[in-house]
Amino acid sequence: MYPSASRLCSTLLQRDLTALCVSTFGTPVKNAGTLRRLSSPASVCFHSTFLDNLNGKPEPSIAASESLARFSPVCSMGGSSSSSSSSRLYSALAQSLSSAPDTQPEPCPEQDPRAEPADPDRLLKECGEALRNRPARLHRHFVFTSDSTALNRPIRVMQWNILAQALGEGKDSFVQCPLDALNWAERKYLILEEILTYQPDVLCLQEVDHYFDTFQPVLGSLGYHSTFCPKPWSPCLDVESNNGPDGCALFFRRDRFELLETANLRLVAAMLKTNQVAIVQTLRCRGTGQAFCVAVTHLKARSGWERLRSAQGSDLLQRLRTATGGAGGVPLIVCGDFNAEPSEDVYRRFASSSLGLDSAYKQLSADGQTEPAYTTWKIRPSGESCHTLDYIWYSRRAFSVDSVLDLPTEEQIGPGRLPSYSYPSDHLSLVCDFSFRDQPNQPL
Repeated sequence: MYPSASRLCSTLLQRDLTALCVSTFGTPVKNAGTLRRLSSPASVCFHSTFLDNLNGKPEPSIAASESLARFSPVCSMGGSSSSSSSSRLYSALAQSLSSAPDTQPEPCPEQDPRAEPADPDRLLKECGEALRNRPARLHRHFVFTSDSTALNRPIRVMQWNILAQALGEGKDSFVQCPLDALNWAERKYLILEEILTYQPDVLCLQEVDHYFDTFQPVLGSLGYHSTFCPKPWSPCLDVESNNGPDGCALFFRRDRFELLETANLRLVAAMLKTNQVAIVQTLRCRGTGQAFCVAVTHLKARSGWERLRSAQGSDLLQRLRTATGGAGGVPLIVCGDFNAEPSEDVYRRFASSSLGLDSAYKQLSADGQTEPAYTTWKIRPSGESCHTLDYIWYSRRAFSVDSVLDLPTEEQIGPGRLPSYSYPSDHLSLVCDFSFRDQPNQPL
């Protein structure tokens, strides 16, 4: 039996009462700046579910490793052996599922489509209660980029690498970010607050490692359909007490769109499957009957892997040509953390593709042709890193960009950069409103 929307909404604040007062490291959460609210604590219990069945981390073949090595001076795909990472994963699962029988865990079901959706405003208020001891979130504004006269409601799209919890606490070494700021008991509310504030119609996320116990049930209660595609060799599995592999997730509002086709992809380079994935879905607007394709991906990270990213981008473009019918086919929106500056080959491939794609965030520039100065800004032991890596691509012929959410200034971000007490990820969210241009609907 499905939980009611009201129960699921109110459960956000429940499980973590102790954790909201004490960090995961046993110290009181610091009051870092102006308090959000002075209201009394709400009563508390978080909706917990079993994780879906997780496969062990496969060991890449020697031939695969040697072939992929030609894309970079670095030969290793990263990570430790299958046996050690899998044992740590299952050890962590055993602790969290100690009361469950030794059988395949029951996955969290989709929210019953007949159920009344939860109230997003109420849920947003509950996030505020949980975050009352943190400074106010970064305030951003929409910049209107066209005088759209579209008769139909725009499609709001959100792209965001939310930072996998296991990586944030165990691997990424954000030297200016206090450990308390990464405490999942609070950080999850910052992530949900960002999503609830902008209420996208289509939501594309990367580095999701709390899909089954957080994002699927909570967003499902708000009326979103959801799909998750984990990385086959997720680095999260190398972190003690991990929550499973990270991956890409795609959410859309069931009341606005109907799912026509869906595919989870593992990107290929040199005819070999890589560790990077994508989700591609074809949706139809319930109100207008117009169809479009949306994709989310996360390409290989770090310098030295430019040729591999280019190959992954080429593979994804070819798959998208097949899914959409190519130029003049189904309109397309592609969201992702490409881990590539505009100077990289993979960016040029998307910009010059026969699919006729353009990058929405160029609309923020004075000439409409320049990407923002940054979409991620962090400080690691190797130094400060400020780059533009995240993009929302769209079909120029089919969509107009009505508005774009601006990016916070250096002063707003602060000297410690990202993540922080006021922002949960090292990447900034991108949000755009799209309208269909006047054109005949593409038949499917």
